[in-house]
Amino acid sequence: MDTKEVVLTGSIAYDYLMHFPGKFREHILPDHLDSLSLSFLVDSLERRPGGIAANIAYSMALLGERPRVMATVGEDFEEYRQSLQSVGVVTDDIKVIPGLLTASFFVTTDETDAQIASFYTGAMAHAAELSFADLDPRPDLVLISANDPGAMTAYAANCAKLGIRYLYDPSQQILRLDAADLEAGIRGSEALFANDYELALIEDKTSFSIEDITEMTQFTIITRGEEGSDLYTQEGRQHIPAVPPREAAEPTGVGDSYRAGFLKGYLHDLPLDCCCMMGALTATYSLEHLGPQGHRFDLDEFVARFRSEFDSKCDLEQLLQ
Repeated sequence: MDTKEVVLTGSIAYDYLMHFPGKFREHILPDHLDSLSLSFLVDSLERRPGGIAANIAYSMALLGERPRVMATVGEDFEEYRQSLQSVGVVTDDIKVIPGLLTASFFVTTDETDAQIASFYTGAMAHAAELSFADLDPRPDLVLISANDPGAMTAYAANCAKLGIRYLYDPSQQILRLDAADLEAGIRGSEALFANDYELALIEDKTSFSIEDITEMTQFTIITRGEEGSDLYTQEGRQHIPAVPPREAAEPTGVGDSYRAGFLKGYLHDLPLDCCCMMGALTATYSLEHLGPQGHRFDLDEFVARFRSEFDSKCDLEQLLQ
């Protein structure tokens, strides 16, 4: 089987994960939203490697791939680079921006898994300086995920100019992207990824319905947390159940792991529903551990668990060859 060159774009960041031993909703007064002032006393803090592109690359590497990441980082990245390389991620296309720090994600999770987060851009603000035209070899497939908004728009245009297929995952940047740029990103893509809340934001900002999006793309995947995910194609909708965790730890990065599992199957030309099942299982591995890169498994273990979780006709044998 020919090896396909995939390049992942998006954020690389340090994640600061905190836990609040209560429920956010009990501390928000609806009648005082115009003077909102909240402070939550957290009982834990973990600093972990994160960022969407790096998280996806990490899980893809566990699944036996050697994904390339194209992104910008700060001078504090070297230890993180070595960690990614140690599992098989190709970091040659990651550019260090002198004088800046790597982006940082600060998230607090309550006991219901609700989250409040902030993101510091740092070196990621320079991501638009990178171009697929400078890569050798040129990728067969690109994932455009949440990044500097200008970079996301430039990458979609760059793919169109160079004839490179791309999957579109705007996620946290939906609100910051101009409506016209968001629409163009969807129209030019091979597929759209979003969760159910992000889909509602896209529908509100673009006036596209899920039916409209399905007509524009080859397929659309909407993840719905513990309710699983939905695969939309022009043939209709197919529901993929979530894989129950053996013990849930923390949800940050679960969606990134889903995309990694999906991409592993997609690069090997598995049926789309099988790719979604692979995504569901990879997401659960992430959910069972703290942080978006806290899980570990090998491909043999993954395939064995897949067979026990899904009563399906998906043939994963080719992945082991």
